Amino acid sequence: MRGKSAGTGMAAAVLIAVTDRPEPGLILTLRPETMRRHAGQIAFPGGRVDPEDADEIAAALREAQEEVALPPSAVEIVGTMGLYQTGTGFDIVPVLGVIAPDLVLVPHDAEVAAVFEVPLNFVLDPANLVEQHATIDGIERRYLQITWGERRIWGATAAMLANLAARLR
Repeated sequence: MRGKSAGTGMAAAVLIAVTDRPEPGLILTLRPETMRRHAGQIAFPGGRVDPEDADEIAAALREAQEEVALPPSAVEIVGTMGLYQTGTGFDIVPVLGVIAPDLVLVPHDAEVAAVFEVPLNFVLDPANLVEQHATIDGIERRYLQITWGERRIWGATAAMLANLAARLR
């Protein structure tokens, strides 16, 4: 699946990287305010599936390496989750992987303002997932949000976390 996805949008993939520790964490990024799309939002490392990518797993690993210097060889792939279609025209395949807890991740300045880890149990707890409403371009939209400290995890990222939590129950 390269370029166009099996859905109607642009094919994309994200890496849901879980740290292998007694209390696992989840790696997330903060997108710079200067980005053309999704500026200032919290996201998984990831992006479009390029023609040279063998599949969504390869795309997620390539993007994680580009965005946070995560070597593909340092990720133990667990599998993929079902296609997530965004309102902004992307068909995203979440790729679940496990990484060592002591890896040094370095944000690529042009694509990532910060990289951080949140407790996996916190973001998967349904009690921390809140439905929000907003009017965007004159359309009332509903979205999910998780607040961790001062971080606001919302939209597609929160929805994919809700899907992961549901699959793990």
